[in-house]
Amino acid sequence: MMKHFDIITIGSGGGAKISSPAAFMGHKVAIIEKDQPGGTCLNRGCIPSKMLIHPADVAVQIKEAHRFDIRHNPAFKVDFAKLVSRISATVDGDSDKITASYSQHPNITYIKGEAKFIGHKILQVNGEPITADKIFIAAGTRPTIPDIPGLEGTPFMTSTEALRNTSLPESMIILGGGYIACELGHAYGALGTKTYFLVRSSLLRHEDTEVSAEFQKVFSQYHDVRLGAVPTKVEYTNNQFTVHYTQNEKKFSLNAQALLIAAGISSNADTLDCINIGIELNSANFIKVNEYLETTVPGVYALGDCIGKYFFRHSVNFEGEYLFDYIFGGKPKTPIHYPPMPHAVFTHPQVAAVGATEQELKAKAIDYVVGLNPYQSSAMGMALLSEHGFCKLLFERKTRRMLGGHIIGDEASNMIHMVIAYMNMNATLDDMLRTIYIHPALPEIVRNATRKAKTALDKNVIRV
Repeated sequence: MMKHFDIITIGSGGGAKISSPAAFMGHKVAIIEKDQPGGTCLNRGCIPSKMLIHPADVAVQIKEAHRFDIRHNPAFKVDFAKLVSRISATVDGDSDKITASYSQHPNITYIKGEAKFIGHKILQVNGEPITADKIFIAAGTRPTIPDIPGLEGTPFMTSTEALRNTSLPESMIILGGGYIACELGHAYGALGTKTYFLVRSSLLRHEDTEVSAEFQKVFSQYHDVRLGAVPTKVEYTNNQFTVHYTQNEKKFSLNAQALLIAAGISSNADTLDCINIGIELNSANFIKVNEYLETTVPGVYALGDCIGKYFFRHSVNFEGEYLFDYIFGGKPKTPIHYPPMPHAVFTHPQVAAVGATEQELKAKAIDYVVGLNPYQSSAMGMALLSEHGFCKLLFERKTRRMLGGHIIGDEASNMIHMVIAYMNMNATLDDMLRTIYIHPALPEIVRNATRKAKTALDKNVIRV
């Protein structure tokens, strides 16, 4: 007889926002996970990457200590194997705790295996069919492997392998210019690897154009960045990679000990045989959902990376809590409304943003003003000897309401939270100027940017 559950969740990352509280309410829950419990964030994403990036940030501070008249032995040594082993042990320990908690819960059945739809609300896992009243798909994404001749069969790394690799290579070629490429490239580069970036367009191209330009300028001082580079062939001989590429219609080749592929992500929805029950996917294989996160099949919902809207753990957490609240928590069924969705890139320099970019406001013909203040134009910026970085705020001219905030520089991922808070409160420029800022803390840069926006408003110009 086929096993029946109240709830099946495909994926143990963001899906835990539904499966765990539902189980505590008494619902019989099956959790299907083909990899390690905890999803991408815990096992091969946010957490291990930041545990690797923080030591890289410390390494940058050591290397640049001379700017503060502090002398040190420049030949510091990184015990890379010990560092990565510690990170992996910590992550694996947390993942094991999740498995243990599932096994001890009377309402949770944890199934390790790959799920496929074989009938209406029927999944097959490890050869066994199971069904449920409600199914939640939180299957996530995987690294995209580009179709480059010669790449297949070589020991290249994706983000998954790069976070488990215990040998620090002397040199590394990185294909990609997005946040995964830049974060991991920063980590390896700061810890001692000679890094080469082959980028088809530009670094962090989805950021505000001024932020992207500033990032590219600064990041290129630490890494060999080659823009407009299109890989055409990969070779691997004598423990060395050779990547052939074209740039400005000319042919080049580049050699390195390691190769990191960070060319984007692909939805795992295509592994579920969704077509068997009529769940529709879009042209990029992301699951189509409506404003209630319902798929095209009643009783089947989807959330997180596999729906292709936002690709953050904080966004899938929000979606999971939204679904739980109206399906199980007794709250009214209303369309999902996303507050301003922030993000950060943990590189050197850091980048963080929330809301609209300037190019988006221009495209929508919104009348706006800009307040931009460099780090160096602040008391703490002077203490930090800042040579780059800024806070850029965008306000609607008529309402004076903030529409977007962008920060590049030290502690940007922390600084952006005051901007997030203001945006969530629909704050105006005047609300921000009524705030008392601690002197001489970094958030004064946000205040100074707001002051410049006010000057632009008073002068009836876009920026000063």
